[in-house]
Amino acid sequence: MEPVREAARLDQAAGLLPGPLRRRVLALPLESRAEAEELRLRRGRPLSVLTPRGEEFLLDTAVTGHDLETVLELASACSVHTVMEQVRNGFVSVAGGHRLGLCGVGVMEGGALVNLRELSSLSLRVAREFKGLCRAVLPRLWREGRLESTLLLSPPGGGKTTLLRDLIRALSAGEGCPPLRVGIADERGELAAVAAGEPTLDIGPRSDVMSACPKAVGMMTLLRGMAPQVLAVDEITRPEDTQAVLQAAGCGVALLATAHGGSLDDLCRRPLYRDLMAQGIFGRLVVIGNGPEGRRYAVTDGEGRPC
Repeated sequence: MEPVREAARLDQAAGLLPGPLRRRVLALPLESRAEAEELRLRRGRPLSVLTPRGEEFLLDTAVTGHDLETVLELASACSVHTVMEQVRNGFVSVAGGHRLGLCGVGVMEGGALVNLRELSSLSLRVAREFKGLCRAVLPRLWREGRLESTLLLSPPGGGKTTLLRDLIRALSAGEGCPPLRVGIADERGELAAVAAGEPTLDIGPRSDVMSACPKAVGMMTLLRGMAPQVLAVDEITRPEDTQAVLQAAGCGVALLATAHGGSLDDLCRRPLYRDLMAQGIFGRLVVIGNGPEGRRYAVTDGEGRPC
């Protein structure tokens, strides 16, 4: 990890905060800023910083309702109505690949959430580039010289997207492996953070990105138009995503994907993933956990046998 560069990622995300809160974050030691993964803002409570070791409260920085509204205004470039579809899903994608999670009073219509009012909490997740992170798992994702389709698994905020991004970069660059063309279905803009047509996060020289469209649409567009050897997608969450994954698997493309969960058993309790695992779509499963010295990675085959 390069502390100065990684601290700059937090500094960029902190640009969404009102002045007093932003100055408090920027005053943190370099090492703390370099490893921070999220900023948490809860109305009437102190601002907090999440690191791999836990949550640290900055006790002199109580958050107000006005602070929360200001952050959302800045995240939406002062045009909240243009990101309302994202708001309905509980988050807003932010320039640079960061993501703003939202909580408040739900406004319901016809059984569906159509808006949030009276914001109560925000989670500003910092997009990280830990280059070389994937070395812990990449050599174990191959079988007989071929990259196995791989599912990265962890609870929310466990580091799935960061690991996926570094796997994409290494495969695209041929770092420790044969170089491969990688197609990225980046619905929320967190993997590549494309701006003016160019990725602002390092996804390697042989990657092609479809962003700001549903994952299933992005995957099919990449398959039809870009002939990827690897297809990467963050967080399979909908039935149409799984159908696209099944179709891609039948085209001879290796898949890289992420899911929420802590084990293979967790996956198999959920119908959406149970079918994928039963059909043997993923030859490798990477379970991300936290240990005393930070993140640890357990790699198994699709049936849970260690690799």
